[in-house]
Amino acid sequence: MKENGLLLMVNGQSYEFKIGTGPGEVSPSHTLARTLREDLGLTGTKVGCNKGECGACTVLLEGTPVLSCLTLTVECNGKRVTTIEGLEDPETGELDPVQQSFLESGAFQCGFCTPGMIMTVKALLGDMPAPTELEIKEALSGHYCRCISHYHVLDAVGRAIGKRG
Repeated sequence: MKENGLLLMVNGQSYEFKIGTGPGEVSPSHTLARTLREDLGLTGTKVGCNKGECGACTVLLEGTPVLSCLTLTVECNGKRVTTIEGLEDPETGELDPVQQSFLESGAFQCGFCTPGMIMTVKALLGDMPAPTELEIKEALSGHYCRCISHYHVLDAVGRAIGKRG
């Protein structure tokens, strides 16, 4: 990458950007959420509060959940970013077991916060194949949802654990 450039690896694809304030450039002040949604068209990542309080914008950065509304795009130079769109199997089009479990458990209503929760659960299960209910609740504690019962989410995580085993 050139001196004034930025390389993002998003969902297995490389994207190069020039850093600047002109058309088609990524400003040093742009958040990862903005770049994903507006520059790459990956609108599955939602921006709820834009303050890092709701968790709706959660994506994986090098496999770790981060709030993309608080993460600057320039901080992600050369790193792997995974969004909700990147969980689907690229060859078969099948949903990731975590996504499928959320569907089967009805762990969504309006769906706005669901992608962030799924990304957090995906990371949790990558680190901890059989988390306890307390560990699941702790991992999801940064997600705020007014629409659903979190019991459905706990059921979805349980289903996802079963699909992995």
